[in-house]
Amino acid sequence: MRTILVTGGAGFIGSAFVRQLIAEQDVRVVNLDKLTYAGNLDSLESVLHHSQHRFVQGDITDEALLTELFRRHQPSAVVNFAAESHVDRSIDGPAAFVQTNVVGAFKLLEATREYWTSLDGGAKDRFRFLQVSTDEVFGSLGPVGSFNENTPYAPNSPYSASKASADHFVRAYHHTYGLPVLTTNCSNNYGPYQFPEKLIPLMILNAVEGKPLPVYGDGQQVRDWLFVADHCRAIWTVLNAGQPGEVYTIGGNSERTNLEVVQAICSTVDRLCQGLAHRPCTRLITYVKDRPGHDR
Repeated sequence: MRTILVTGGAGFIGSAFVRQLIAEQDVRVVNLDKLTYAGNLDSLESVLHHSQHRFVQGDITDEALLTELFRRHQPSAVVNFAAESHVDRSIDGPAAFVQTNVVGAFKLLEATREYWTSLDGGAKDRFRFLQVSTDEVFGSLGPVGSFNENTPYAPNSPYSASKASADHFVRAYHHTYGLPVLTTNCSNNYGPYQFPEKLIPLMILNAVEGKPLPVYGDGQQVRDWLFVADHCRAIWTVLNAGQPGEVYTIGGNSERTNLEVVQAICSTVDRLCQGLAHRPCTRLITYVKDRPGHDR
């Protein structure tokens, strides 16, 4: 049975990927996660004690731990979700983003390279390293158009800069050492177990509780949205059918301004929670000062 090392597998997207693998694929999953504030073991409740799932609490910057995991479990693939991912937090404290997203990615790549070079022919040929990245490395989407694999990198926040750096390290390890890597750049995700600092769960909770719905600037920043389970299926497809060294953009073809998203949430909450005294929830929308370097 194939073994896959998933890093960051207790986070929002990583845990969705792990749950999907255990439910749909005949694989073993070794799940490494540091369990920061955004890591949530509740998101793994359905698989935590499954015979094909092994959870390990640890940091991808821990070289000794990585070496031991590779030695003990002999994975045929690594899928790296481990990352600090909230833009606002990266503005207030960029060091943590450099440590996990850049240094951590480097440490993981180096441990992977050492393991990969020790493999015999067939296992070496079949091995893959997949870096899960973001479309934010491309900068602003704007009101028209879309990102693709040839879009130049133009990160505008410490978060996106740290992810761009990791992507470049992944590319370099392929071109320098021949490591069979894949990179996916996906648009904004939404779905179950998302940490409520993110736009959609934050707006839902605040709308239900009658709290202000903060909208940055004029709310005209454009984002593409994709349901997390669809993203995970795309990752699995790339892992199995992707060409080593290639980059794959993943999107939902569902561009909306942030204000449109908030207004749609208000409409849905109004419809489903008709007993709320503060309806219509659009009255809660509060425009706040735009954040520095905010992608349009």
